[in-house]
Amino acid sequence: MGQSTEELSTQIAGTRESLAQDLDALQDRVSPAAIVERRKEAVRGRASSARDRVMGTARNVQNTASGSASGAVDGVRGTAQDAVSRTGDTVEGSPLAAGLVAFGAGLVIAALVPASKQESRAAQALVDTAKEQAQPLLEQAKVAGQDVGENLRASAAEAVTQVQETAADAAATIKDEGTSSAQHVQTEARP
Repeated sequence: MGQSTEELSTQIAGTRESLAQDLDALQDRVSPAAIVERRKEAVRGRASSARDRVMGTARNVQNTASGSASGAVDGVRGTAQDAVSRTGDTVEGSPLAAGLVAFGAGLVIAALVPASKQESRAAQALVDTAKEQAQPLLEQAKVAGQDVGENLRASAAEAVTQVQETAADAAATIKDEGTSSAQHVQTEARP
């Protein structure tokens, strides 16, 4: 004899639960918010990895910076050539630490020497030029951002359509299976 009504009902309930889980997983996968969140996490991961490769871990940076700072103090007390040679010995193989020491030494020296009128004019001209040069780049960045938004919108619309089609197919399948099962039960229930 065939399956009992309870077994069929249990199978139908299991199929419905499985389809509901599949639809939830599919919606999570194609949801624009979920897509954006996954991409943000990927970018964060790549940025963190790049930062660690360039700067080292926090402990390495702390050790290098403390050694570099003491080297910078010694270098500022001596002559410029002596500072360069000591800094090079102290931070050999660590470009980040060398840059940190050079930046610190430059700040100390710049604080001691006042800017001349000519330097002030040159600095202002540099700022003005940088603003002029940055404007086209800013426009390009805006356009690129809008293009990314358009692409995401198109992808999201396509994903929504696919989810709707899948849901409609699943509903039709469940309806057909339910009708078939009901007919089968009725056929077997007849004496």
